[in-house]
Amino acid sequence: MGAAKWSTAFGAAGLVLVAVAASATAQGRTPHGQLAGRVVLTNMDNGRTVQASSGGDVEIRLTHSRERGFTYTWTAPESGNSAVLGHASDATYPSGDARSVFHAASAGVATVTAQRRCVPDPGSLCPLLVETWKVTIEVK
Repeated sequence: MGAAKWSTAFGAAGLVLVAVAASATAQGRTPHGQLAGRVVLTNMDNGRTVQASSGGDVEIRLTHSRERGFTYTWTAPESGNSAVLGHASDATYPSGDARSVFHAASAGVATVTAQRRCVPDPGSLCPLLVETWKVTIEVK
């Protein structure tokens, strides 16, 4: 098959993927928001209230940031109600990213929080600021 044919085939496949993502977004869902019974949340979900199904999982993926010579790192997210949203696993990484998975054990409401802190470069001082990331999970 010539280069032009391959290029056309890959272009068509890309258009199909874009159409599927656009369709999911138009229906009020994000393409990564729910994956087979798992709700996936990121930095951008701060302040939201989301629903999860009893028996499903909630995964939190927080990514560090670098601003004006400072690196902002995350603590591992924690559930405020382990009877509703039980801890399954967590990890923090040298980069400052944090991941946690919670199991939606029973109907109810739980708040998940994590803290973002500054880590200065050598010779710098951080602002005295701790930012809280917070999401309310309604398990049904």
